Amino acid sequence: MTTIVVLALVFVFVALRLWSVLGSRTGHEQPLAKPVERPVAPRAVPLVGSDPAPAVGQVPATAPAAAAGLRTIASADPSFDAQRFVDGARSAYGMILEAFWRGDRESLAKLVDGEVADAFSHAITQREAAGETLDNRLVAVEQAEIEDARIEGQTAHIRIRFDADVAAVTRDRDGNVVAGSTTDAIPTHDVWTFSRAVKSPDPNWMLTETDEAA
Repeated sequence: MTTIVVLALVFVFVALRLWSVLGSRTGHEQPLAKPVERPVAPRAVPLVGSDPAPAVGQVPATAPAAAAGLRTIASADPSFDAQRFVDGARSAYGMILEAFWRGDRESLAKLVDGEVADAFSHAITQREAAGETLDNRLVAVEQAEIEDARIEGQTAHIRIRFDADVAAVTRDRDGNVVAGSTTDAIPTHDVWTFSRAVKSPDPNWMLTETDEAA
């Protein structure tokens, strides 16, 4: 009888552990299938990458000025984890760039909001009118650092700087290279802001601002 009770308790413990890992959402999970299918973007920005979960106590690169804002966001949304956010932001950076380079408006609409979405759409339209295509490739994201974090009203905003290497090539209607290089990657420095209503049932973040880093 004692053995049966012990086994039952073990079963309940294992079931709870599986649920905590697989069945709960922290607010930043990446859908299991869609993010790896590059032609199809997931709904909004799933700010978690394919990297394994960070070690307990691991802290992302963060400017001192952002620390208080991150604490405020974590207080408003207990599921928020800064390291998971940064891991996911790195993945989102690549997905958004690739969607823009492909001219994939449908995917961008699920990843980008506001004036940024309008600017991306306008740039794609101009590119199509010129008969040009981008043969770009994100070589590596060297650094992703949170520069600022804040809550305005019920919306959280996190600004993150990306230092990356991109191989950028523009081709004309006939496939000839008109700009860029097929062999050399150039360093890029971007500052992107992701936003999310902290009380929203939708766990995903949207890109709402872009700028070049100073």
